[in-house]
Amino acid sequence: MSHAPHGPRALDAEGLAALVDALVAAGYRVLGPAVKGGAIVYDEVASGKELPRGFTEDQDAGRYRLGRRDDEAFFGFAVGPTSWKRFLHPPDLLRFRASREGHGFAVEPADGAPTSLALLGVRPCDLAAIARQDRVLLGGPYADPAYAARRTEAFVVAVQCTEPGGTCFCASMGTGPRAESGFDLALTEGPASAFVVEVGSSRGAELLGRVPNRPAAADEVAAARAATDAARGKMGRTLETAGLKEALQAAAESPRWEAVAGRCLSCANCTLACPTCFCTTVEDTTDVTGGRAERWRRWDSCFSLDFSYIHGGSVRRTPSSRYRQWLTHKLASWHDQFGEPGCVGCGRCITWCPAGIDLTEEARAVARGPVPAKAARKE
Repeated sequence: MSHAPHGPRALDAEGLAALVDALVAAGYRVLGPAVKGGAIVYDEVASGKELPRGFTEDQDAGRYRLGRRDDEAFFGFAVGPTSWKRFLHPPDLLRFRASREGHGFAVEPADGAPTSLALLGVRPCDLAAIARQDRVLLGGPYADPAYAARRTEAFVVAVQCTEPGGTCFCASMGTGPRAESGFDLALTEGPASAFVVEVGSSRGAELLGRVPNRPAAADEVAAARAATDAARGKMGRTLETAGLKEALQAAAESPRWEAVAGRCLSCANCTLACPTCFCTTVEDTTDVTGGRAERWRRWDSCFSLDFSYIHGGSVRRTPSSRYRQWLTHKLASWHDQFGEPGCVGCGRCITWCPAGIDLTEEARAVARGPVPAKAARKE
């Protein structure tokens, strides 16, 4: 039996499955975690049975291993290689098609707005990342209509973090492990796949009223809060942010940039996995007859040589200059632009770097500055 929610509510495993069914019935395209290709990724989810129940993973710098848990938890893992950026700010987006017609041509507009999206299992760090993309792509006088079409009506079901991964450091960035707003519903998973549910919007309350739920007991609410509080001390990484912006901006000539460039492959994995990187390029294509053309917007990366190309050549020719640009923008100049860092501490750039380069380690090393000669001899 369904109940109109008042205060924290509780769901069991059947209630979670009913929640997915209710989102599908409401016309949403439900996106959530799924096991594919040896990793937990975000993909379309047709029912609660498709969620990666009983799975976990082991993450460290340049390392990701999928594994099984000792229990049947639905969300007993951290974040994987994909982020919600893939759906809200797609990697490939058709802007228009043009076809030759006689002595002229006809332009077909881009595909229409997509089906309303429901994002299921959004971690607090990713919720913060979506807010950062909102500020970039929706704020200011020139909002991105393609992003707005996907984002404005998206239904967000967050999952509070109780088991951070080996490369997580959201506690250092102030983006987790608990979200207090920005969601329609937020779940905290407890023992035996019992969930404490927080309602964050009127439509969240309305949807929750369609599925079996009950009032959460006081001890369940306290246990859920304690679990997220405990997660702060279980982060695999930390980053001291006090004074970091100023230290990075004063370290343009640090020898550490060359040191990290000796390992960096300029593969752009970090920017592609990052949930806040937003850079794009435009690509025009034609068929072999010249009768049809398309314009696409595609993800781009500041790690590519062509990214900073202007007339006469690339501004950032070396891997060291490109790594410096990325790290300094993410942790320093983003503050100047948007009043907050561009990093949310999800750790994806560390896990999915094939060279195992650790953002937290590099930021500390650059901010600390070169070791004096006497100190270096003593070490």
